[in-house]
Amino acid sequence: MTDVPPPRQRPAAGGSRGVHLDEISKRIIEQLQADGRRSYAAIGKAVGLSEAAVRQRVQKLLDTGVMQIVAVTDPLMLGFSRQMMIGIKCEGDMEKVADELAAIEEIDYVVITAGSYDILVELVCENDEQLLELLSRIRAVPGVLSTESFIYLKLRKQTYSWGTR
Repeated sequence: MTDVPPPRQRPAAGGSRGVHLDEISKRIIEQLQADGRRSYAAIGKAVGLSEAAVRQRVQKLLDTGVMQIVAVTDPLMLGFSRQMMIGIKCEGDMEKVADELAAIEEIDYVVITAGSYDILVELVCENDEQLLELLSRIRAVPGVLSTESFIYLKLRKQTYSWGTR
């Protein structure tokens, strides 16, 4: 069995911390980005490792938060009538506001930004009544000054294949 070195933290652009990956881990990620259902045996053949070694590396990548393996859907095609991005202007501690927003179960994406909005959130709603209720909850978060909603009408492109560095 191949020993898997732990990912090393390194400074990344913008002052955040990145994870240093060796070339084999990067190739494993690229294999899974191409096909998230690819077997460990097939990945091992492509990268030159045993199935067990690939399984161990994938688990380490999952445990460290470097990647997730999920099924991505188009909510509009699944019967959710509203998918949207909301731009939020806030005052005070943006990270605290972002944490409060992230705690709202229906919100699936929260990012602190630079530009016209301090925070962007994404959510999916079953109907307009749920949307109205969620907007009220978002606006009630302490520090939220204003919101602007961008309702998605049709998903044209959604990929997660930016590769590795």
